[in-house]
Amino acid sequence: MRNLRNIAHGVFRVPAPAPDLAPDGTPALPVSATCWDAARDELIVALGPSPDDPRIELRRVAKHAHSSVPSQLQSTTIASWDVPSPHETGEPDVVRSLYHFCDTQTTCVILAGGDIITVTEPEAFEGVTGEAHVEIVGTISPSIAAARWSPEEELLVIATGDAKVLFMSRSIDLVTEVSLSPDDLKLSKHVSVGWGKKETQFQGRGAKARALRDPTIPEKVDEGLPSDKDDGRCTISWRPDGAYVSVNFQQEGVRRVVRVYNRDGELDSVSEPVDGLEGALSWGPEGSHIAAIQRRSDRVDVIYFERNGLRHGEFTLRAPADAPDALDDIALEWTPHARVLAVVLKDRVQLWTMGNYHWYLKQEILCGLPPGATSQTRRPQIAWHAEKYLLLAAATTDKVLVNEYAFAISGGSTSAPHDYGAVAVVDGQTIKFTPFRTCNPPPPMAMCELDIDVPVIDVAFSVECSRMAVLHRLGVSLFELPINGQRLGEPRLVTTAAFGHARGQEYEQSLLQIAFSGPSEVQVLHRAAEDLELLRYDFASESPKEWLRTDASSMATITTPGSPIVGGLVAQHLSGRLSSVSGGEHAPFEVRFPAFMPWSSVHIHQDAFLAFGLSRNGHLYANSRLLAKNCTSFLVTDSHLIFTTSNHFVKFVHLAPEADLDVPPDDPGKDERCRNVERGARLVTAIPAKMSLVLQMPRGNLETIYPRAMVLAGVRRLVEQKDYGAAFLTCRTQRVDMNILFDHRPEQFLENVGLFLEQVKDPAHIDLFLSTLKDEDVTQTMYRDTKAGSAQPSDPRDSAKPGKTNTICDAVLQKLRAQKKANLQNIITAHVCKRPPALDDGLRVVAELMQEDENLAERAVEHICFLADVNQLYDHALGLYNLDLTLLVAQQSQRDPREYLPFIQELHAMPALKRQFTIDDKLERWEKALDHLKALNNFDDVKKYVVKHNLYHHALGIYRHEEQHLRAITELFAAHLKSVSKFQEAGLAYESLGNFADATDCYLKAGAACWRECLYTAQQQSPPLTPEKLTEIATSLADALREAKDHASAAQIHLDYLSSIDTAVSLLCKGYLFDEAMRLTALHRRPDLLDSTIDTGLADALASSTEFLADCKAQLAAQVPRIAELRRKAQEDPLAFYEGENPRGDGGAAIPDDVSVAASTARMSTSASLFTRYTGKSGTSVGSLSSRATSRNRRREEKKRARGRKGTVYEEEYLVNSVRRLVERVMGTTRTEIRRLVAGLVRRGMQERARAVEELMVQVVEGCRKAVEEVWGPQEKEKEEKGEGEGEDGEGYERRPGGGQGVFYDALAAMREKQVAPVVEGFERLVLLGKRGS
Repeated sequence: MRNLRNIAHGVFRVPAPAPDLAPDGTPALPVSATCWDAARDELIVALGPSPDDPRIELRRVAKHAHSSVPSQLQSTTIASWDVPSPHETGEPDVVRSLYHFCDTQTTCVILAGGDIITVTEPEAFEGVTGEAHVEIVGTISPSIAAARWSPEEELLVIATGDAKVLFMSRSIDLVTEVSLSPDDLKLSKHVSVGWGKKETQFQGRGAKARALRDPTIPEKVDEGLPSDKDDGRCTISWRPDGAYVSVNFQQEGVRRVVRVYNRDGELDSVSEPVDGLEGALSWGPEGSHIAAIQRRSDRVDVIYFERNGLRHGEFTLRAPADAPDALDDIALEWTPHARVLAVVLKDRVQLWTMGNYHWYLKQEILCGLPPGATSQTRRPQIAWHAEKYLLLAAATTDKVLVNEYAFAISGGSTSAPHDYGAVAVVDGQTIKFTPFRTCNPPPPMAMCELDIDVPVIDVAFSVECSRMAVLHRLGVSLFELPINGQRLGEPRLVTTAAFGHARGQEYEQSLLQIAFSGPSEVQVLHRAAEDLELLRYDFASESPKEWLRTDASSMATITTPGSPIVGGLVAQHLSGRLSSVSGGEHAPFEVRFPAFMPWSSVHIHQDAFLAFGLSRNGHLYANSRLLAKNCTSFLVTDSHLIFTTSNHFVKFVHLAPEADLDVPPDDPGKDERCRNVERGARLVTAIPAKMSLVLQMPRGNLETIYPRAMVLAGVRRLVEQKDYGAAFLTCRTQRVDMNILFDHRPEQFLENVGLFLEQVKDPAHIDLFLSTLKDEDVTQTMYRDTKAGSAQPSDPRDSAKPGKTNTICDAVLQKLRAQKKANLQNIITAHVCKRPPALDDGLRVVAELMQEDENLAERAVEHICFLADVNQLYDHALGLYNLDLTLLVAQQSQRDPREYLPFIQELHAMPALKRQFTIDDKLERWEKALDHLKALNNFDDVKKYVVKHNLYHHALGIYRHEEQHLRAITELFAAHLKSVSKFQEAGLAYESLGNFADATDCYLKAGAACWRECLYTAQQQSPPLTPEKLTEIATSLADALREAKDHASAAQIHLDYLSSIDTAVSLLCKGYLFDEAMRLTALHRRPDLLDSTIDTGLADALASSTEFLADCKAQLAAQVPRIAELRRKAQEDPLAFYEGENPRGDGGAAIPDDVSVAASTARMSTSASLFTRYTGKSGTSVGSLSSRATSRNRRREEKKRARGRKGTVYEEEYLVNSVRRLVERVMGTTRTEIRRLVAGLVRRGMQERARAVEELMVQVVEGCRKAVEEVWGPQEKEKEEKGEGEGEDGEGYERRPGGGQGVFYDALAAMREKQVAPVVEGFERLVLLGKRGS
């Protein structure tokens, strides 16, 4: 589908010889050979020798040099030397090969006489000046018939005049020598099995019986007869990878043979005999086929050989109508990588490409002289650039044409409403025209074919896609594109504007490109004799029509703009500057590209000027901003920039001002703007109206896709236009969630529910819409608008829309109820599709219909049974207490009538309340059943029913105004709470009933937390408890509080209820409450307790605190250095640290890197056979065994992680957590207790002991501070440096393994997470004590 469009053009004309080098009247030296200097992007041209001048002159031609006339290429002389004639007749020598080595700035010239000459240039780019060094490095005798350097420039293959092939190194040393012997033809006996022949195809049983023949025997066997046009030349061609070389040589007396050699000079194969085989030869860029020429009696074919010498395909060349003898002399040359075959004829060069097994003639370049010119001596010579794959130099005797081409789609507008998908494919004199909005034929077929008198050069479409202009060398043909509704018809030729050139001018002046600058005005970029010009022609002008000329000296390309408001055509200059050309006026744009872009498109979106350009190396630009570095093709619609990448994605960028263009990442699973495509796919056209995209695969076949980005954009546009019918059909066809019809514009949808129902019409479609509704905003989840600045939910839970489904269903029901019978199906569906399903409402509709129309009711029941579970419907119908409806639903189910008929008959015989209770009890609607049971006034049954079904709360509610019944229910509830061990709540219930004995028992069982309530209810009992019983309860509670470390509460019980001041003071001392203990001794006048109890308590507290603080110091001294050591080992050698010690001690070099860190399940074997391993039919499946093994490994690893044994990978985590717990304990209860202890010691005159424990506490606090800095300080700093900003996305790609490895994964994840260090606060000393020794 792609055409070759000229994007660069220039001409070099051979200058006249200098007077000091040639006498007056001596003609200029003819061009004899050309080659490219790929490093400097310049052309090396060899001039001469000629019969009048024996010199060879090398010139360097600068392509696109900065001069006043850029299209006229300038040259500088490299070197010039005389070449003696090798012939006795004095005929000049011939240049067989010209090759330039970029790395050494050396040009190798190989002459037919046998001389191999190297010309080494001075390093001009390093500032070195001087003359080039010319040296004859070798001579081959008797002569050289052909020569070719290998692609990697390491081998030179020379075919000599005495039928030999020489393989020589770059230093011109002989590697091997091979003779071209007739015996070579015996190497291979080719056998064809007839693949692709008619005889090998199935033609039916009868046809095969009628024509039985051996398909391996061809109908005609070629003998290798020579061609009458064969010039006897020898041709050499290398395979692109340099592994093989082919030599086309006329074996004297035998036939013309193509031999294939490897790099060592060993003969690999010879070609099969072909009648009419000529000397042209070129190995294809993919290396699979070798192209050659076969001349038949009625045509000339380009044929292909495989490497083994067998024929493989062909196509026929087209003889130019104006030059019938152009096919008399033909040469072939493949471009290095672009799959373009250059067929060189006598006066022109044809460029051919293949797509979907059809060969297209894309360009025909006229060069040389017109037919009949007396000075026409030979065909043009061409040279392809090695890196710029479509840069071609075509040389004749007096000039060199330099043209660069690019594959481009000649297509119409891709913006609505003119997006007809019109594409024109050039095939010589034929235009294959296809509007993809109308049809999609596979290439090489097309909707219609338009014939032109001469080969087509370029095609352009108007902005409105109403006209098509075809450029050819005779003029411009204008075609009208008729529009039939939303489709284009077959183009109709309106007129042809002829250029009126003379026959010779067609060879001197080249037509390059065409574009529309107005609805009926076209302009042609034209290379005149001196410079570039724009030829302008207005087909609608009423004045005398003629071609008007405008200067275009620095232009490179002209294109029709993508937006009609741009005005005029868009011209791109060599520097990347953009301008608009309308009429004869040039208006530069404010933006420009950073360099020349072979592919470009200019649009205006929301008053923002956007120029998109694609460079040769795949850089995609928007104005001067680089968007992507791996682009392969692009298109621009009215809302998207669409481009494909070398990673095989097609991406969509919402059009916006340059700074706001957002390129999606390579994540097709999460972003609608990115989609996978087939490898090598290229964009052909986009049709936003059909939401489709047409791509072409590398083979040439087409694929039409409907990208989610275009589909969603189209659906949103249709919803905004209130075209709900088309939007619904699009969602249904493209499998888009139909919730978007509401979620995109909720208020608009609710206001236009009637319009929606009217447009959708079909009840089945309305049912489909209702059944897909869900309480979720799909525009915030799967179809989130990806335009810049769109609202995006910060929390996925924000996308939930509770009640959305019910709101839509209610709105639909409101519109449908007006015509209930006509919309019965949709009404039922709307009820059933609610969340939760309103089955009762749907069944009520059926019940109403049963009174009106039984047939309609039966249809309604059938539909509702189709939508919902019939068993649920049976229960809901029964719950409506409508036995007739229940029977109707039961008949639609698969139930056995013997199951439900007796039950329904039994219900008929019951009273109403009893029937309702029985139904609700069967349906397990126990609360409603309890209501009916209450109405039956049988409280004993109520109590039993409440206890049976645990209906205490509901029973309390319905009996809240009946005091006697309420107390009975409460007592039942209290007994239930006591039975389920909820003693505190049971005690509250008993206390509210005044049952203090049971309340006391419950509070006592509740434990130490309810000691106050327990003692209260114990003293409220009647008759009161005995003192011994009360003492027993108080003692039990005090013991429980002491075990719970609540020494203050236990002391209060001993003081208030047990009258034990001694025990109370002792408990307060154990709780470090020395101030309260001293207060009690003074209050109760017991000074003896100061010495006997308080001092003893202080001593015990001092001893235990001192021991604890010493243990803390020891733990910190042991664990903190160990943590640092572990971290150092992990950083120095992570593999050895996590896998184990390296016994070799070589830094971990021998430790395998493919061993799992945690326990592996690979060693777990099963008893499953080869077959049951996959079928799972054995007694114990592999899945269960694997799950069991994984579970065991996980539990084992969890135990290892919890223990944190020394030397394991979990040791660091265990030590860090241990230090954290220690610091938190010291900063928590320990610091408070030490302060109380110090104060108590000072009050009792024990200053030295107080000072000692205070000093020890200060040391421990300082140790904790240092530990926190060492354990958490560097770790957190390192995590921040490593990229705390990586965020959650960085970890989203990791998958948590299972089993024991999952435990290790969790441990590493916990260590990687940012941990908050414990806070260490200082310990404030008592000023009274001061510092030790002060």
